[in-house]
Amino acid sequence: MENTNRLPQADILETRQSKLRARPGSPPWERPALVVLLVLTAVAYIWGLGQSGWANSFYSAAVQAGTKSWKAFFFGSIDASNFITVDKPPASLWIMELSARIFGFNSWSMLVPEALMGVASVWVLYITIRRWFSANAALLAGLVLALTPVATLMFRFNNPDALLVLLLTASAYAFTRALEEGKTKWLVWASVYIGFGFLTKMMAAFLIIPVFVVVYLMFAPVSVRRRLVQLVISAVTVVVSAGWWVAIVALVPAANRPYIGSSQSNSILDLILGYNGLGRLTGNESGLSSQSGSTGATGGGMGGNFSGSTGLQRLFNSEMGGQISWLIPAALILLIVAIWLVRRNWKTDRVIPAMFLWAGTFFITGIVFSFSQGTIHPYYTVALAPAVGAIIGMGVEVLWSRREQLAARVGLAAAIALTAVWSFVLLNRSSSWHPWLKIAILIVGGVAAIAIVVGPRLGQRIMMFTAAAGLAASLAGPLAYTIQTIATAHTGSMPSAGPTTSGAGFPGSGKGFPGNFEGGQMPPGMNSTTPSTTTNNTGSAPSSGTSGNSGSANSNSTMPANFKQGGSGGTEKEDTASKQIVSMLQKNASKYTWVAATIGSQTSATYQLASDEPVMDIGGFTGSDPTPTLSQFKQYVSEGKIHYFISGGGMDHGGKFNQMDGTTSNNSTTNGSTNGETTASAAGSNMQNGPMGGSSNSEITNWVQNTFKSTTVDGVTIYDLTQMK
Repeated sequence: MENTNRLPQADILETRQSKLRARPGSPPWERPALVVLLVLTAVAYIWGLGQSGWANSFYSAAVQAGTKSWKAFFFGSIDASNFITVDKPPASLWIMELSARIFGFNSWSMLVPEALMGVASVWVLYITIRRWFSANAALLAGLVLALTPVATLMFRFNNPDALLVLLLTASAYAFTRALEEGKTKWLVWASVYIGFGFLTKMMAAFLIIPVFVVVYLMFAPVSVRRRLVQLVISAVTVVVSAGWWVAIVALVPAANRPYIGSSQSNSILDLILGYNGLGRLTGNESGLSSQSGSTGATGGGMGGNFSGSTGLQRLFNSEMGGQISWLIPAALILLIVAIWLVRRNWKTDRVIPAMFLWAGTFFITGIVFSFSQGTIHPYYTVALAPAVGAIIGMGVEVLWSRREQLAARVGLAAAIALTAVWSFVLLNRSSSWHPWLKIAILIVGGVAAIAIVVGPRLGQRIMMFTAAAGLAASLAGPLAYTIQTIATAHTGSMPSAGPTTSGAGFPGSGKGFPGNFEGGQMPPGMNSTTPSTTTNNTGSAPSSGTSGNSGSANSNSTMPANFKQGGSGGTEKEDTASKQIVSMLQKNASKYTWVAATIGSQTSATYQLASDEPVMDIGGFTGSDPTPTLSQFKQYVSEGKIHYFISGGGMDHGGKFNQMDGTTSNNSTTNGSTNGETTASAAGSNMQNGPMGGSSNSEITNWVQNTFKSTTVDGVTIYDLTQMK
């Protein structure tokens, strides 16, 4: 006998459409509250941006190049003469370069677009959550995103992550519309945003695709056959929107374009599948593992150690914890309890697909970050911020609207209490930094949690006050970190939000050394003098010297030139070029294709930004790219294309150590340990011929040293490639 209680398929779809629709009506206070949120976010992200100077000089140099050459603009070259590209596709550079072309190239024209991307991300997350949930939920989601410390950091910085977060959040909005209406056009828009996310940070943009596919197959308000057709169209859209630039780069002959940085074969596909693809998961990253022949747990040369040991605990450790994890425990509790409360209506209630969408995004991205053996920096966790904000906003609404149920009140209380305890733990990692704050959060959060459980007995007014106190306690920790991040300059290759924490980070994060470099112990073979500096990256004259390490490295240790020492508050002091060297580079600069060549992107970027002239980056981003070969370099020199060779090398943008020239004579002692002791000749041998540097770099350095006259300027050895010995 036919079951008359079952609805026909058409009725099921109609019911689902009626549930998954935009919520009508808005309270009168909603729009003013949204305006306040966005304005305060803009002020927070733009305030004092100039203090960060060029931020990450590696990408700043590429922006500078893109303002001078449309070819450099298109390919993402680090220099206007188009020797080599940066290690990522150029989409994020395009935004900054267009701004710099309009307003002139300076720190503000480069960083303000990044800050506005943060404001836009908060707004897009708000309108995404608002379609299916209340204004309170949407505003709370946006507020959590705005106050996430790592989000504040990256929306005030010039790495690709700001644009990636905006594009993926916009993709979630379009996907939500697709789930709501079942229209192909919204799936296409979601796919376009993902495609351009690929042109921002390659495979990182594809992590959300499995989530979108599964959720759409489960909840789309159209027939199964139509869902499959729409997903095929979406897949084609992703390929086209991500692949057009890849196809052009692959088809242009190598002689007519710059070398593809961080690839070992001058191939864009090598970059996609290796260094920016599977290499991040396995640790077999192109440019390191291919030369060393081994990877190990550190990810092909220290990669994994930038974020601590792999495992589920990584998001909560001393490297990543203060960046993103403040509200993750609460989000997990709210997620579980909310799904339990609406479980009987899982096919029709908007809560389930929304939670599946954002929770899936969080878990897949979080698992990749937690278990990847390759290079994973703590600031990558900004990709989790929108999902955490969305889950918090939606979860609080579901539980608060059912607060008459004990399970909902217990869930809210547990979320507040656990957040207070975890905030105490995170703040205690910087025990001398506002020590009263962790105590206040613990007390207020504990009292609020207890009051919420017994809420009905206290009355509606006290219940509302208690909820507000619990929310304030939950957000106090990330708010404090955010304020500290805003007040602190962040430069260099490995920025970190918040104050210095014990046992965390790496040079440049201001938090010591990770993994097998904890305690500030340098790898064997690393010693050099740091060149003196007299001008900063904006052209003004600061005091000479370098910042001290706020980690535990002994002050007597010596580091390679351009090796970034962490400043307080998780910053790096960016290396600067002396006025005398800059004057040398600028003299008769028009006669040369590159005014200088040097090993290591941070070194080349520093001199290029200071001189406003192209500088050749030998070895590329990781220092291990096999370009140029010795014969190619000799040809450039014979043709009069390069004026100087600047000796020295250091730690590049990715945190990997480039070879050194071996000309220094200092012995290295780190933190009182003899393990780091070495002779200068050993340093040169280890760094030039070992897995950290390319053999062609060593050959070029040796040839230059043996062939051309040198001079020392402000502690830096410079070879004039037009004057033979």
